[in-house]
Amino acid sequence: MDLLYIIIPIITIILIFLINFCRGKNLPPTIFPALPIIGHLYLLFLERQPLQRTLNKLSTKYGPILLLRFGYRNVVVVADPLITEECFTKDNDVIFANRPKLTFATILAYNSTNTAWAPYGPYWLNLRGIERTEFFSSLRLQDFYDVRAEEGKAMLRSINVPEDTSSKEVDLSSVFADFITNVIIMWTAGKRFSGEDAAKAKELQEIVKTTFQLGATNLGDYLPFLKWLGFTKDLEDRMRALVDLRDTFFRNLQEEFKQGTGVLVDKNITMLGVMLKLQAKDPEYWPDEIISAVLLNLISSCIDDCSATMIWALALLLNNPSALKKAQEEIDTVVGTERFLEESDLSNLPYLGCVVKETMRLYPIVPTLQPHESSEDCVVQGYNIPKGTVLIVNQWGIHHDPNLWSDPESFKPERFEGTESTTPKLKFMPFSSGLRMCAGYALAVPVVGLAIGLVIQSFDWERISEDLVDMTENGGLVLIKDRPLIAKCTPRPIMQNLD
Repeated sequence: MDLLYIIIPIITIILIFLINFCRGKNLPPTIFPALPIIGHLYLLFLERQPLQRTLNKLSTKYGPILLLRFGYRNVVVVADPLITEECFTKDNDVIFANRPKLTFATILAYNSTNTAWAPYGPYWLNLRGIERTEFFSSLRLQDFYDVRAEEGKAMLRSINVPEDTSSKEVDLSSVFADFITNVIIMWTAGKRFSGEDAAKAKELQEIVKTTFQLGATNLGDYLPFLKWLGFTKDLEDRMRALVDLRDTFFRNLQEEFKQGTGVLVDKNITMLGVMLKLQAKDPEYWPDEIISAVLLNLISSCIDDCSATMIWALALLLNNPSALKKAQEEIDTVVGTERFLEESDLSNLPYLGCVVKETMRLYPIVPTLQPHESSEDCVVQGYNIPKGTVLIVNQWGIHHDPNLWSDPESFKPERFEGTESTTPKLKFMPFSSGLRMCAGYALAVPVVGLAIGLVIQSFDWERISEDLVDMTENGGLVLIKDRPLIAKCTPRPIMQNLD
């Protein structure tokens, strides 16, 4: 037994030496040691922090580009806008346009068949083309302009204070979630979840929330023997159960759509209507599973990303009353106090736009951009990147880098009024960049601005106590607030004009 205590450390040291000796020539800097089997995964557990914060500490200490080994996978971590730009331009953009094969993508993204996880190629290019021309084009945005306006007013009605009271406490997390859910379901299927169907909105929101919670790092993706030994079975079973739940929900939605139940707009301009027309032309290329995969990905991303940004923005404004007052006064000056703010006003409300941007800087919804994978050998910053290397861009780290932003932990919307946010080019990229850039930004920016603008135009807001709003983050694929945002509101005179 005593001999084993001597032999095992010696063998470990020899293996570490061989692994590092055989790394190849001119690879990016790495961190010593990379342990046998697990590589650098131990670093993620030493910190016991969210992934973006752990990677930021490593980048701050060891440099803006690192080659790590997570189990059997090579992983390049980038935390610099210039290096990121090199990854997402010219030939490298195509090379890094693929996604790694992960359990989440296999199960919850229907074997990587949605836009977010499909491999780069004709199928993905076709999906992206449909998104841009049919779902997020300027024409389609205009088609649903009135829908978003009406849902904004419906949101205000849900907040409104009874006449016998001067103020009340409001769960803004629920309010924003209901608002964006109905905007997206109208866009998808031409109907809204209200009245008897209100429970369906909550069901969908819970499906979306669970989807992204299950997307946290799965060690089985890096240490396959954990799958073989059954250690990830519980997680995979939960994923499959969620898929069954999602499929049932979406089948019912499709059936109601085909029957015209509750459909309030022209079917042909809805996302589901477009997909069903494609299916009628080529049913083998567009089976129901593909339609579900594509639309559920868009629905989930829009609901979670937009509502999370709205919640973070109002939480920041509540903790910074002077900024809240400044945004409110801008709206009163530009829009007035007789009519409600509309999307067309947003271009004339620069400070409100700065509030949204500063929120997305401090709390980027996807803190470490969805992982990319190199399809062939390439060169970044003069370093050789082997084929099959996973690329992780720590967007959160770039947005919080003191070398790029003055006082980066503070909420300062004014920083976006000048040149601080403009150079280097990718120091601010809330929707990613390159070929895999989020196509939904065309909807997200106006709908988030509209929601935030309406609630601060229509109500005076304050915290429910003297304590600052708790800004604790929750884990998962997206950066969401851990606790619901509860605030106290008092109607402003403009609410008397609400229909």
